[in-house]
Amino acid sequence: MRIKLTLSAVLLVLTLASTSHAVEGGLPPEAIAERMAAKLVRGVANIGTSVVEVPKQTYLTGRERGAVGYLIGPLKGVGMTFYRLFAGVTETVFFAVPQPGYYDSMIAPEYVWQGWEEKRVEPRKAAEE
Repeated sequence: MRIKLTLSAVLLVLTLASTSHAVEGGLPPEAIAERMAAKLVRGVANIGTSVVEVPKQTYLTGRERGAVGYLIGPLKGVGMTFYRLFAGVTETVFFAVPQPGYYDSMIAPEYVWQGWEEKRVEPRKAAEE
């Protein structure tokens, strides 16, 4: 009985908190539902693809630092795997809560398959040469 009462209270608070925030934001319910669904999908995708951070960070660090990067990259990838997994679980569990920043992503880039592109190198100005 005590568990049911506690669960009901938590559910009521979450419902009221998200409803009052939605009214303040001025967005129609369809837009709010779309953002909630996107947060849920992003969370599930980040849980499932978090292990891809190891080869991604190995590649990116190796490209940036050379041979030393292939030693540091896997360690960085393991750390990023846990971070992306934590962000994914948090977004999946709390997909109905408009935090952080009104359903924005907790991690950048939002998905592991983003951010593999080459870094842009700014050309030197003639005055610096």
